[in-house]
Amino acid sequence: MWLIILLFLAIAFIIITTTKFKWHPFLSLLIAAIGFGAFSGTMSLEQVVKSVNTGFGNTVGFIGIVILAGSIIGTFLEKSGGAHALATSTLKIVGKKNVPLALSIIGYIVSIPVFCDSGFIIISPLAKAMTKEVKISFAVGAIALSLGLIITHSIIPPTPGPIGAAGILNADLGLVIILGIPVSLAGLIAAWMFAVKIVPKIKYEYVHEPIEATKEINDYPSATKSLLPIFTPILLIIMRSVAQLPSAPFGTGNISGIISFLGQPIIALLIGVALALLLPKKLTKDMISSTGWVGEAVLAAATIIIITGCGGAFGQVLQSSGIGDFIKENLSGAKSLGILLPIIIAASFKTAQGSGTVAIITGASLMAPLLEPLGMDSPMAKALVVVALGSGSLMASHVNDSYFWVVTQLSKMNVNQGYKLQTLGTFTTGVVCSLAAWIMSLFIL
Repeated sequence: MWLIILLFLAIAFIIITTTKFKWHPFLSLLIAAIGFGAFSGTMSLEQVVKSVNTGFGNTVGFIGIVILAGSIIGTFLEKSGGAHALATSTLKIVGKKNVPLALSIIGYIVSIPVFCDSGFIIISPLAKAMTKEVKISFAVGAIALSLGLIITHSIIPPTPGPIGAAGILNADLGLVIILGIPVSLAGLIAAWMFAVKIVPKIKYEYVHEPIEATKEINDYPSATKSLLPIFTPILLIIMRSVAQLPSAPFGTGNISGIISFLGQPIIALLIGVALALLLPKKLTKDMISSTGWVGEAVLAAATIIIITGCGGAFGQVLQSSGIGDFIKENLSGAKSLGILLPIIIAASFKTAQGSGTVAIITGASLMAPLLEPLGMDSPMAKALVVVALGSGSLMASHVNDSYFWVVTQLSKMNVNQGYKLQTLGTFTTGVVCSLAAWIMSLFIL
């Protein structure tokens, strides 16, 4: 029972130090990992250090290059104008009458490789212009965009949270994408409905300002060209997962081997990087230098990689302590929660400390030793746990979340309006995604 008490103390330590004392998550996770191991009574100090090193190294080895590559793709998509090109093309397809739907779809697509904070900053000027042109409240467009962005940011690789969780749980990224797409689409529908049905009822005033173009439209890559770095890696990763099914749909020869090689997340994302390098009108040496676009992307990815690695260290220490065996013997009732357990864990962490990525990664660390005792250790179950963690991490964006402030400040919402619009919106989409994941679990677990 001491291990359970110690686990709650470790969780409390992470939450308090990251929220009240504003510690960096990597420091909180690393200290919690070492502290848990040292006081567990089941491990020597040497074993604690070994577990920390093993967990950190294995996790970073699995996701490090993938996150770096995803960050580079996102940066080139952002700075080349590719994100803007996708936005305008989506609007042409759905029409001006469906601006909220267009913005939700734009956010959904753009946030697969781009951080949702950056995505909102990039697309917000376009959202202002679109809502102004069709004479609807900017709040409707802002929330439709915001929710579309955060859904894929939380659920669909190659965003850092799902990749980090997959690394910690040793889940197949292709299966995570396959299971995550229907869950995230359910959330997308909820986001759009919330924006058009609920947001207009909330009192909000915004005076549209003139929109100034920051880049010549001729400098933008085409929408098709902008889509390639996003969907080519996803397609390759999915094909690899299909190729490895017991039925071997691509056979067992050279073709299957090539597909399996190209679908390795590292190779698939590097192919995405190569395609992203084609986005600028003219690729220069400065762009790929250590101080240019690539350098910025590497710096942005470094923090996430370190946090994820420390989450892996925490998870490995938990596993090595034998807490999974205790739960298997004494907490069999937790099995009845099924997929709701990772949802509750991620939602609790998200609400307490604000970062969805930290919530997903920490939740994966806690779930890692519980997968076998709870009967969630099959490849499909592991992938669904990652999706469930992402769904739970949507609930809910409020004042301790940097994304809350990005959305509210750029939309000129006060805190009260932010709670009614952004917080309630993320809660609604989180509940819908969680419900979709639970329904899926009825057929998988």
